[in-house]
Amino acid sequence: MPSANVAERAPFTRPRGDRKTQIVVVGGGAGGLELVRRLGAKYGRKRHDIILVDQNLSHIWKPLLHEVAAGSLDANLDEVGYRGHCARWGYRFFQGRLEAIDREAKTIRLAPVLGDDGREVIGEHTIRYDMLVLAIGSVSNDFGVPGVKEHCLYLDSRHQADRFRTILLNHCLRVSRAMIADPDADARVRVAIVGAGATGVELAAELYNAAGALRHYGLEVFDESRLQVTILEAGERILPALPKRLSASARRELTALGVEVREDVQVIEAERGALITGDGQRVEADLMVWAAGVKGPDFLSRLGLETTLRNQIVVDETLRSVSDPDIFALGDCASYTPEDGGAPIPPRAQAAHQMADIVFANIVRRQQGKPLKRFEYQDNGSLISLSRFSTVGSLMGNLVGGAMAVEGRIARFIYISLYRMHLIGIHGWVKGLGLMVIGRVNRIVRPRLKLH
Repeated sequence: MPSANVAERAPFTRPRGDRKTQIVVVGGGAGGLELVRRLGAKYGRKRHDIILVDQNLSHIWKPLLHEVAAGSLDANLDEVGYRGHCARWGYRFFQGRLEAIDREAKTIRLAPVLGDDGREVIGEHTIRYDMLVLAIGSVSNDFGVPGVKEHCLYLDSRHQADRFRTILLNHCLRVSRAMIADPDADARVRVAIVGAGATGVELAAELYNAAGALRHYGLEVFDESRLQVTILEAGERILPALPKRLSASARRELTALGVEVREDVQVIEAERGALITGDGQRVEADLMVWAAGVKGPDFLSRLGLETTLRNQIVVDETLRSVSDPDIFALGDCASYTPEDGGAPIPPRAQAAHQMADIVFANIVRRQQGKPLKRFEYQDNGSLISLSRFSTVGSLMGNLVGGAMAVEGRIARFIYISLYRMHLIGIHGWVKGLGLMVIGRVNRIVRPRLKLH
């Protein structure tokens, strides 16, 4: 068995004089936001300066973006504003997009921030660091398929989810008006989703949930029967991370809703209003969503650090870049392959949470002159929510002492609990529990759909 600790490769040198130890975290996703909260709570601002950098002003948990896209979740109520959060937890926030790292000077350069009118709000500037953590997340991987960037929608960010919802509602309104003008018209909203992983499957189910509620919000003649959703999956089955039995169960649920699931179908081109498959078929659609995999943002490969073909930063067992001991990476933008020859750690929310925990421990241990801890990923399983219709998944590892398939209400309860643990991770126990109560009240009193 390998040791839980590893030796320090390069000792940490404290800043001289009155200069504070500056720890910069780039990326306010689940892992990055949890990390700065814990660092701020531990160190405060007396001898340390904890800085979070993100190009956005607020955070929303990425696994919820399919609900934002369908209108089932109002992101304005669930988002976390960085400026308010940093005031509570003792760190500083800078808005900006990482452009370059000067490893000799130990500074990062941020690109200018532009307003909606294109005018510069914040100029290009640099921030020094003693330790740097990259938690930038991932973006959709189009694998170079022609036409995808021009004609398909992604669900990588709040902005993209909001855009999808606006386009979706406009199409629903057009179909509703067409049916009023001609009750016999066969008008439908056609949605094609490429990729049958968690995002694609959960979005498909959530769309039917939203469509069924639209009749209560002014579209009296529109319902889920006017929605046509097609999932195209290049693999032999949907949800390959789940056992075959659960994958088949999810497929039956989707089919019962009205989703057309097509496996072993490779999309080779996207054009306006249609996807072209490898066998020459055209899948026509009003909205086309690309959810076929993820990669690190392209600029990560230009930072001077070793990266994979998918632009992920290669890290060692302590989650430090193999190119620089002063730079850590965690979450989807990091690539770590265990020494036992296993597969690289998958890009999941639970992995980001576990990595944030180890990076926090190693930052503390490094300043104390102690050996750093080795990252050991614990796969706790996967859960897939099919909106209010069903939840399926598998629990693994320490949760159940092995592996166990779960469905129905038990799976739904565990799925909701994951988000609750996320709230505790970024807000602490007191506020996290308070937000759970508020969230429960909001689900009762607020509208079922966000339509603006």
